[in-house]
Amino acid sequence: MARLISLLFGFILLIGTAGFAANDDRQYDIVINGGRVMDPETGLDAIRNVGIIGHRIVAISGKPMQGKRAIDAAGKIVAPGFIDIHNHSPTPLGLHYQAWDGVTTTLDLEAGTYPISAYGNQIRGRAPINYGTSAGHVSARLEVMSDYSRPNGTDKMTKIGDSGKPVSRVFAAKANAEERAAMRRKLETSLQDGAIGIGVPLDYVSAAVDSEELGMLFALAAEYDAPLFIHVRRGLAGDPAGLDEAIAMARKYGTRTLICHMSHSAIQNTQSFLDKVRAARADGVDIHAEVLPYNAGSVFIGAAAFQRDWKKIFNIDYADIQLAATGERFTKESFERTQRENPQADIIHHYLKEEWTRLLVAAPDIIISSDGLVAKTTTENIPPQGVGSFAKILGKYVREEKALDIMTALSKMTLLPARLLEKAAPIFRLKGRIQIGMDADITIFDPALIAAKTTYEKPHQQSVGVTELLVGGVPVINDGKMRKDIYPGQQLFASPRKR
Repeated sequence: MARLISLLFGFILLIGTAGFAANDDRQYDIVINGGRVMDPETGLDAIRNVGIIGHRIVAISGKPMQGKRAIDAAGKIVAPGFIDIHNHSPTPLGLHYQAWDGVTTTLDLEAGTYPISAYGNQIRGRAPINYGTSAGHVSARLEVMSDYSRPNGTDKMTKIGDSGKPVSRVFAAKANAEERAAMRRKLETSLQDGAIGIGVPLDYVSAAVDSEELGMLFALAAEYDAPLFIHVRRGLAGDPAGLDEAIAMARKYGTRTLICHMSHSAIQNTQSFLDKVRAARADGVDIHAEVLPYNAGSVFIGAAAFQRDWKKIFNIDYADIQLAATGERFTKESFERTQRENPQADIIHHYLKEEWTRLLVAAPDIIISSDGLVAKTTTENIPPQGVGSFAKILGKYVREEKALDIMTALSKMTLLPARLLEKAAPIFRLKGRIQIGMDADITIFDPALIAAKTTYEKPHQQSVGVTELLVGGVPVINDGKMRKDIYPGQQLFASPRKR
């Protein structure tokens, strides 16, 4: 039924706009001329002109068009705007970097936010690209299990109660029935308010969350036909038990599930993890996975994983970890001191091999994401993936290494995330495609030049090669320059409904 509704919705859009396609004398707001238009859903790959009126694509034709504004796309690829489903930086600097990386919609779906009204406080009304969030399980757990609140990673911890419940309970204490019910109420309210699914960064609260609490989360997501985004529990390096648990829960409750940054959980068992996800999907489980194209992990040094036997979990030592802000490599003494004195400090831990990452990057059914951490100022270093993930895919893996073809890469960055989200958030039926009736979220780039310039040592170097970026039909990047004081980005919401 959902598929039928989607098809009818698309048909109505086509009926409403098809007449424009043949009317080449029409005055369009924007015309994109002579680009190589690539649409992963229909397979269109041809030199075409694209006509835009308002925020929609209304014409795609080989015939000349007239527009109030003309964009010369000769020699460039005209693609659907990239959708980043896993980024933690709803900040002005974070969105600046993502725009230059070709992203038109950035979403924090792994960690999420509670309450979702707090999401995007730093960018609301001045966002160059679209943004959105899931309902954050750990943020809701914090309010239930302690006297503190922190909606997401861009917010400060604040005291909201005086019952003597420390933050440590969030990471160590099992929830009782009353507390589970309170969490459920908070997350259900978030879904009703338009949260795009439920974000479950389980590994950070692995010791505290039992099967009853986890089952509650999967059941609630399924009740609202909403996706659940999970950072699975990690044991020793490559242990599949956390993945097996997530697959079993998705199967039991019928929950649409995304395994976040799968290479960073699979480590040396990446092929096995991929095989397990594919086998479950073939057996009817609605399960998917994503990968970021960098070989290190990023988290705060006080995270639960680094309270356990992290050397065995990641198969690394102190010298394999950097303080993100400075790039400094740790010793035992400096690591333990930083954990005590600054437990929220972001770190970069190098524990993946390129061959493991490359396997998932090349897999046509694995979504590309960035997992970028909060970018505040250019004086404080950050991990590079939030700056250059999408350009790296197109520059390194497509152009240089030919690990995958360009249409497959575009599908993994546009169509696959749109399809994952569109049942819960119908607005994504209009994104991730270059078709008549779709939103004019469009990335135009030079395939010979697009590249990531960011590194772990010098992360504040924006991607190159994106010459035009349209968000809702508004040029954000025009002729290789970002326009000032242009903020067409909107917060995107799901449409809550129970099954």
